[in-house]
Order: sequence, then structure tokens, then C-alpha cells
Amino acid sequence: MSVGIAVLGCTGSIGASTLRVIERQRERFRVVALTAFGSRDKLEQVGDETGATYLGLVNGEVGWRRSSNGTCRRATGTECLIEAATHSEVDIVVNAVVGAAGLQATVAALEAGKRVALANKETLVMAGDLVREAARSGGGDIVPIDSEHSAVMQCLTGRAPEDLARLILTASGGPFREWSAEKLAEATVEEALAHPTWQMGPKITIDSATLANKALEVIEAHYLFNLEYDAIEVVVHPQSIIHAFTEFVDGSILVQVGYPSMELPILYALTHPERVPDAGVKRFDPVAAGDLTFEPIRRDDFRAFALGVAAGRAGATTPAVFNAANEVAVHAFLNHRIRFGNIADVIDCALQAHRGDPAVDIETVLAVDRWARDTAEAACC
Repeated sequence: MSVGIAVLGCTGSIGASTLRVIERQRERFRVVALTAFGSRDKLEQVGDETGATYLGLVNGEVGWRRSSNGTCRRATGTECLIEAATHSEVDIVVNAVVGAAGLQATVAALEAGKRVALANKETLVMAGDLVREAARSGGGDIVPIDSEHSAVMQCLTGRAPEDLARLILTASGGPFREWSAEKLAEATVEEALAHPTWQMGPKITIDSATLANKALEVIEAHYLFNLEYDAIEVVVHPQSIIHAFTEFVDGSILVQVGYPSMELPILYALTHPERVPDAGVKRFDPVAAGDLTFEPIRRDDFRAFALGVAAGRAGATTPAVFNAANEVAVHAFLNHRIRFGNIADVIDCALQAHRGDPAVDIETVLAVDRWARDTAEAACC
């Protein structure tokens, strides 16, 4: 019998890539549940194309609930994410929701014993210890979709966890890799959205431009691979060909190489630890790839990265504050309310005001998240 899949955030870039992978692997997977934030027409189209039996529209009107043909359950509101993630016919939940909204669905899926193919890195950033406990208690497992973390997992599969000594994650550097600090501060929305190597949604594209995304990935790697922060490094690799260096205790290093595409990490997350043929994945050509170069991160210029890593080191609910403040700041920038250079200022303001509350449960984390959003919003005024 084919494996049942729920795709949370099916109308975004990761969701669309997931559906392309599933379409090529129809004998192995079937789409059971789909959710979207507000793209009703697109959600309905994808539902018709895939034959999903559950559709959830987070920002949908109540009148949309009743299906015209009676074969597909429809739901609205944030609870639809949890309903889709815990659906009885779902085996794997692809969490491609952007931001903090994906946390509760991940926890619910893990507690229900599902595999979570995780593209929503905010889940682990906000509540890493609580998410890992949910996996232990419920019997679920987490397989990352991020290209860097997928690369690490591929290098680690079949090896003892204690053999891992160090990770070096790579960052493209975004569109402003060579910009001066003065020019960087005045970057426009259009310039920040012009990513040189990856095609992504607006929020994560801005995060890539500020390098906040790489800080989120460092925190995520800390929880996924049980490494101290001193054992996780980042280098800028503009070609985005090598996704991570995985160093073992004997000094050996394995790397995972591939063209910038999310479809291979998605496929591996669905099949891990197995590998299956897929004609849709572009084959690597080392000659065509050309020269591969590496640079240090300019931490003083890309302050959001340094703030994020420091928040990870501080632990407790501090990473949740970083994540929430960053989301608010990015939204304000996209809406032309603050300058690019002010994004880090807004994050820093929220972090400076934070008391360091312990992450005792999900409710506490969500309360801190709300406080951080209010604090960051005030800083945007």
C-alpha cells in the first residue's frame, strides 16, 4: 500500500516541490491531506489534481467548509494544520508552513507517531527540547528537508551518532554578499528578493539576504544532531553546490554535493533511510559546476546571523524571541515600514528586553512568541 502524505503549506515553494516529487513517485506515495494559508483557488486546484481527502485553509471563511461532492472534508482556521498532521491515513507530514505557525502541528504529528519531513525550521528553533521529547514519547521521527541538514543526515546515515565531531554548513551569501555595510543598510525590497541561486518564498528569501536563515539553521542543527554550538560552523559558498561538511572523530570529512534544488532533499526525507530512483532530479556534472569557492561570514555586517547564533547559545526561550522578532521585522521590511538595515535592530531590541524564561512547555513558548512579536512590532514604529 502507498504511503499517505500530508503537505502543510502546499501552495508555497517547498509544497509545490513536494507535490512534483510525489507526482513522479505515485506508486509509492499518495496525497491524503493538504493545507494552505489563504490561497483558496490554488488549494482547491491541487486538491482536485491529487485526490486529497482533506483540505485545510487556515485563513478561510466558514462557508467554505462544506464540500460540493461530499468526498473531501474541508476545514478552516489554524486547527486545520493539526487535523491534517494527525489524520489517520497520513504516515508522513511534510511541514512546509512558514514561521511559528508550524510548531503545534509538528508536535501533534510526532506525538501521533508520524514522520515529520521538516522544512519549518522554526519548529526546532522555538522549542527544540520539547519537540524532541514529543518524538520520543509519541514514537514519531524528524527528517529534515533543509538542503544543509539533509546533507548532514545523508552523510550520517548508517554511522554511530557519537562518531560525529563537527559540522560546517554552507551559506550562499545571498544577493548582498559583496555589498559594503553602508550600501547594505539601504537595500531595497526588490534587491533583497533577487536571490542569486535559490527560488524561495519572500520571507525565507529575505532571511537569506540577512543571513538570519543561516542562524536558524545553526540552531536547528544543534537539536537535530545533538552538537554543541562550538562544533557547528558556517562558511559562505556562493555556488551552493556543497551543502554541508560532516567531520567525524577521526578527522575524516564527508560532503554532500548537488545542484541547488529542494526536490532531492524532499525525496530523501520521504524515503529515508532508503533511496529510490527518480528521473526528475538533475544529475551532477562536476565540469559544468566549475570552480567552488568559500568565504567567511561578515558577522559585523550581517548582524542578524550573529544575533541568532547568540540566541541559540543562550537557550531557554531566547531562540523563540529571535525567531518571532525576525518574522515581524521581515514583514515590516517587505511592507516598506523599516529599512533593510533596521531588521537586525528590531531583533536586537526584542532580545535585549527578554528575561530568559525557561521553555517549560509549548504554552510558555507560544506566550513568549506573542510577547516578542508585540515588542518587535513596537520597535518597528
